[in-house]
Amino acid sequence: MTPCGTKNIETERLLLRRYVPEDAAAMFRNWASDPEVTKYLTWPPHETAAVTEQVVNGWTARYGDASYYHWAIVRKAAGPEPVGDIAAVSKSEGTGRLEIGYCLSRACWGQGIMPEALAAVISFLFREAGADCVAARHDPKNPKSGRVMQKCGMRFEGTLRAADRNNTGVCDASYYSILRAEWEAGAR
Repeated sequence: MTPCGTKNIETERLLLRRYVPEDAAAMFRNWASDPEVTKYLTWPPHETAAVTEQVVNGWTARYGDASYYHWAIVRKAAGPEPVGDIAAVSKSEGTGRLEIGYCLSRACWGQGIMPEALAAVISFLFREAGADCVAARHDPKNPKSGRVMQKCGMRFEGTLRAADRNNTGVCDASYYSILRAEWEAGAR
């Protein structure tokens, strides 16, 4: 892989950009404190804005690392306030595999925002970061997350039983991925 760091990505409707400390209030309000948004995530809803501020400060401190990829999702038409998050949550240098995690404000569900953001990140990771495989996983009780992956050309790999833990407890994990060759062939 070729570490290139988190760079701005623009789509028709979205700007994916680095977090800034001022994003903490919007993140807390729009998704981090919402138990419905965080229900199937591996971190609990934030109880205070101070928790979100700490998290955002930790993320912004990592932007000097060229192998760190983490974006705030902003709707261009709505101004600079982030409505979601997308990041490479794990990587394997030996295989060129990056795993993506994402979440979105409940007010934005069902608008095609997350497939648009994920497709843009997949493209970035193949074109600029030199990834060979982009993967993601979801709790099968949250099938809409898997549908986002499918819309982006990711293929179902399988489900590992009782292999993960989220805010509902121990859960199964359904894995999807797209290989560079599939993406280049137009699987998206």
